Amino acid sequence: MEKTYNPQDIEQPLYEHWEKQGYFKPNGDESQESFCIMIPPPNVTGSLHMGHAFQQTIMDTMIRYQRMQGKNTLWQVGTDHAGIATQMVVERKIAAEEGKTRHDYGREAFIDKIWEWKAESGGTITRQMRRLGNSVDWERERFTMDEGLSNAVKEVFVRLYKEDLIYRGKRLVNWDPKLRTAISDLEVENRESKGSMWHIRYPLADGAKTADGKDYLVVATTRPETLLGDTGVAVNPEDPRYKDLIGKYVILPLVNRRIPIVGDEHADMEKGTGCVKITPAHDFNDYEVGKRHALPMINILTFDGDIRESAQVFDTKGNESDVYSSEIPAEFQKLERFAARKAVVAAVDALGLLEEIKPHDLTVPYGDRGGVVIEPMLTDQWYVRADVLAKPAVEAVENGDIQFVPKQYENMYFSWMRDIQDWCISRQLWWGHRIPAWYDEAGNVYVGRNEEEVRKENNLGADVALRQDEDVLDTWFSSALWTFSTLGWPENTDALRQFHPTSVMVSGFDIIFFWIARMIMMTMHFIKDENGKPQVPFHTVYHDRSDS
Repeated sequence: MEKTYNPQDIEQPLYEHWEKQGYFKPNGDESQESFCIMIPPPNVTGSLHMGHAFQQTIMDTMIRYQRMQGKNTLWQVGTDHAGIATQMVVERKIAAEEGKTRHDYGREAFIDKIWEWKAESGGTITRQMRRLGNSVDWERERFTMDEGLSNAVKEVFVRLYKEDLIYRGKRLVNWDPKLRTAISDLEVENRESKGSMWHIRYPLADGAKTADGKDYLVVATTRPETLLGDTGVAVNPEDPRYKDLIGKYVILPLVNRRIPIVGDEHADMEKGTGCVKITPAHDFNDYEVGKRHALPMINILTFDGDIRESAQVFDTKGNESDVYSSEIPAEFQKLERFAARKAVVAAVDALGLLEEIKPHDLTVPYGDRGGVVIEPMLTDQWYVRADVLAKPAVEAVENGDIQFVPKQYENMYFSWMRDIQDWCISRQLWWGHRIPAWYDEAGNVYVGRNEEEVRKENNLGADVALRQDEDVLDTWFSSALWTFSTLGWPENTDALRQFHPTSVMVSGFDIIFFWIARMIMMTMHFIKDENGKPQVPFHTVYHDRSDS
């Protein structure tokens, strides 16, 4: 007998024995109650951390206990393709080893490179799970980009589009100028920093005066470079200093654009000067103000975050407009955004319109992966009309069909779901589920499961050139289908019949909205019981405070 106990001498052969004997498979006895847990799929990019180990220990304990009760148990295992994270890992790898970029490879060759990388490194997570002794059914292992799940993703996209629950529109998104893609709120990291507040005079037009006799308004801003895209100035309709100016105009410095003064409660009488510059194409709050007052949107930035040579002017619906000139002063064209900030301040100062500069504490959004300041950017993206899907998902928690443990997290769920916005599901990446939409030379869009189907359904001959949308879907879109796509949907499989709805979900509280809520919405929309009632994806959600 060895003097020192070495657990690996026992654990590894014992686990191999369990696996060979099929101890982790469902027993197939349909006379017994089924019990199913879906593993939150770890990202294929990395390795398991303590949070994963903690969650999986909880799940393993539950599934083993239910198996001991004689139930027909399934612990479904799988991994997530982790779009942006995986693409960045492989991009860094080829840059370090070959001095190349993904553009040197081209799209198809680069994607092949990612699949090669996954084959080499993707086993790390499964090896770790085996070392933990997890009693998952490895024969059912899934990957969010395997053929079956890819088919499910396309099916969901096409059906939602045909139901008018998916649309393409021009709206503001979080834009990473380094990665050149839209990113989700979860990928935005807000950092505190010391900055400045610039107070700039906007001359009043047509001889108008303020209540105290001034012929200008003072606007305070932390981003003076966006002045080039202003289409309005907001004042509070109750503000005695400015309420008589509502409906009048100012002349935008540097650009000489005549823009209206609008009354809106977004302008806080107690904050700053009480006058707020409105740049609908470069600020989320301004975008909403612009919609309320039908202000045009002027995009002044390229996707790299530089000042454009000429602006893009759109109406509130995102259509090109000639209501304002697209001209940008030559001195600012092609400048990097922070260089443009200095240049705009200097130019305003030279005109005698810079009233003062005050120190200001800022909260600045950074991309958690690209590491650069995020810009609100007006782009064409694909969206899900989330409010329609959210209604039954809210009711399922209200009536107890789904329970959160601890119960306090229901409040977090409700606060998000009752104020839900349309979900931007497109990403400007190469790795991921490519959007199943095609365009002809006239810009008409056709959605289908494949190009052959698109041509057949729309009577498009071989002489009509089609190109597929370059974008891929947000990783959370495929993850939202996890509970039913892994069981074989859209086919009506035995596994789907036996194990759905699943029993419990164990997840970190930080992804209640990004994953849990979206699973509930998607599942209830697509999965119905024999009576046509929407099925929930799980009955109980257990949340821990570890990272998911």
